[in-house]
Amino acid sequence: MSDLDLKGLFQKHAKALHSFLLRKSHDPQLAADLTQESFLRLAEQRGGERIDNSPAYLFRTASNLLIDHQRQQIRRKTDLLGEDVLLEVEASGSSLDEITAARQSLERLQQAIAELPPRTQEIFRLNRIEGLTHAQVARELGISDSSVQKHLARALAHVMERLVEVDEQA
Repeated sequence: MSDLDLKGLFQKHAKALHSFLLRKSHDPQLAADLTQESFLRLAEQRGGERIDNSPAYLFRTASNLLIDHQRQQIRRKTDLLGEDVLLEVEASGSSLDEITAARQSLERLQQAIAELPPRTQEIFRLNRIEGLTHAQVARELGISDSSVQKHLARALAHVMERLVEVDEQA
């Protein structure tokens, strides 16, 4: 592949590739970086095996790069738990009663979330579990930021109410 071919491919497919990555990542900077990295990988393949379908190669490469990035982010989150935290958990030597109580609390939380309307559950999951901001959730679901906030307020009020009810019964 010549430099001219690569330039033509970039002019023809860069915008679509960036849009594809932006839809998947919701991060304009990441989408731009991965678009460039995809074209870089294509350019590096020039001396290697022949690529029959360059656009497909670009999109597959971009998709794989995004998956790798997401895995790395997850790994970073778990790596943030340093040895000191793990040693503290080990030193606390959670008893069977404590473990059972924690599992029951988790089950009560899951039950309270399951009682929410599907849209509210989805908003709660995206924000509280997946860590998306209100604005990111709004973009993902095609709703307003204030709508996200209202759903979250309802969800949190319901969950707290259900957990307090259960604690009062115990």
